[in-house]
Amino acid sequence: MGDADREDSTGRRRLPGAAVVVAGLAFLGVMAGGLFWLFHDELSHPFGDTRACEGSDSALTGKISPGGVPIPADATDVHYITQDGFAEVSFLSGQMSDYLHRAGLVPEGEPLFDENYGSAYAWGEGGDEMPDGLCGPTLRGPVWSYHGTGSGTGVSILIERIPAGTTLRAPARVIASFDFGE
Repeated sequence: MGDADREDSTGRRRLPGAAVVVAGLAFLGVMAGGLFWLFHDELSHPFGDTRACEGSDSALTGKISPGGVPIPADATDVHYITQDGFAEVSFLSGQMSDYLHRAGLVPEGEPLFDENYGSAYAWGEGGDEMPDGLCGPTLRGPVWSYHGTGSGTGVSILIERIPAGTTLRAPARVIASFDFGE
């Protein structure tokens, strides 16, 4: 007779040993932990999108295109928040000069720091503030601001620049704000 089939002195069957119960619970715990790990991104981010910040009410699917122009191909560390048809996207890119021209924020051939197209932007004291709800790494000041003024651009860009001079950081952290129309 096996241990599970043994009877005690009163004729009742004994329950499996504590070791069997503990092993069973440990197995179930490992399985639950594995499933959580496997689906962690889908469970902890809105829409199952690791780029989406908590509080987003719409997903930005596919290539993100502020003002109709896709963000640079080298963009990394992308995060966004959407609320009521408005989006704010944070990303890191070394191709921002080209992007600013493609987006029509600075005409081709014009200097990036011409005050006709942008201006210095007063970023927070510690340089560590972010728009409400936007997650991910913060901008480091100083920051330059660009606003789309032509028809159809509808995008505002905040971009890191080096502290002394008129050069963008490479790569630079960027925050693009735009209406995406649901």
